[in-house]
Amino acid sequence: MGASDISACFAQSYAEARTKFLDAAEAAGLDTHSHTHPMLGRDGEMLALDVVRDGPTDARHLLIVSSGCHGVEGFCGSGIQVALLNDAAWRQRAHDAGVAVLYLHALNPYGFSWWRRTTQENVDLNRNFQDFHRPLPANPGYDEIAHLLVPSTWPPRWRDQLAILGFLLRRGPRALQTAVSGGQYAHAQGLFYGGRSPTWSHVTLRHVLREHGARAERLAWIDLHTGLGPSGVGERIHAGRHDAVALARARAWWGPKITSIHDNSSSSARLTGMMWCAVDDECPQAEYTGIALEYGTVPLQHVLRALRADQWLANHPEHVATRGPQIKRQIRDAFYTDTLVWKQRVVAQALEAVRQGVAGLSAVRN
Repeated sequence: MGASDISACFAQSYAEARTKFLDAAEAAGLDTHSHTHPMLGRDGEMLALDVVRDGPTDARHLLIVSSGCHGVEGFCGSGIQVALLNDAAWRQRAHDAGVAVLYLHALNPYGFSWWRRTTQENVDLNRNFQDFHRPLPANPGYDEIAHLLVPSTWPPRWRDQLAILGFLLRRGPRALQTAVSGGQYAHAQGLFYGGRSPTWSHVTLRHVLREHGARAERLAWIDLHTGLGPSGVGERIHAGRHDAVALARARAWWGPKITSIHDNSSSSARLTGMMWCAVDDECPQAEYTGIALEYGTVPLQHVLRALRADQWLANHPEHVATRGPQIKRQIRDAFYTDTLVWKQRVVAQALEAVRQGVAGLSAVRN
């Protein structure tokens, strides 16, 4: 695929990205099943989780490729999905291996359209897969600095910044990252909020997994993310529960450099309420192996500042007209690098990962 072809796969808005995805599916001769979101996008467009299956419904081996779990990160994931649908050689390889590929476009279409990382409920979808009938996890570290992370005024005051620095010096960088991004369930207008009930995206994803995964004997999942690590480098993070066998299988498929939040080898904090855990509930018959492909964009401190500013704006909508454009551009740039070199790198790494996933799924067990 040439440089101009790769560039054409990416978009400047959710509406454009969705059109490109639907057009690519149609050009490939594939049907799209759209789960319509109850709200509209920022330009008044329909929002949906669009599902495209490339392969028979009774395939024993299924590879899921998903985008937009964290809304604005969908700019990257959608472009990769379009590139894959346009790649006839890749599609033929999956067909020849007997692997069906399920593309889930914009798991969180609201966040994608409105340039937010969260759902319409201000929920981080990848912290929302909890048993809400039981007590939710506590995060005392976040409780301590919640008022500093999203202050009443923006930019934050120097004393707020110094207080966060004090937390960092006392506890260390890993403790700060865990406190901020590990997930919290007490501050509905804060960062990385996991919610108090399942979101629309949560419920819809479970429905899709039941519908498409019920016949699979082996199921793999590559979920596309951005915002952590060196620019354009895709860290492969084990996506699943603390399972040594599944982690070993992921490393056999995708390489020994697979990281894990469970042994602190990943650039991500240890999370709770991850959406991949839904596979165990909805597809219990399937052997599951998954990774998050996490592409770096800008330095972590820039990502965090963009998230803090965007949350402040969400909490103070009276400033949207004056402060909104700059803050929204900042949040998009924190999760999407709009250059050809970056796009070429992320597509190439994704193509390698899906090929490895197909090889792993179709390999004969010893």
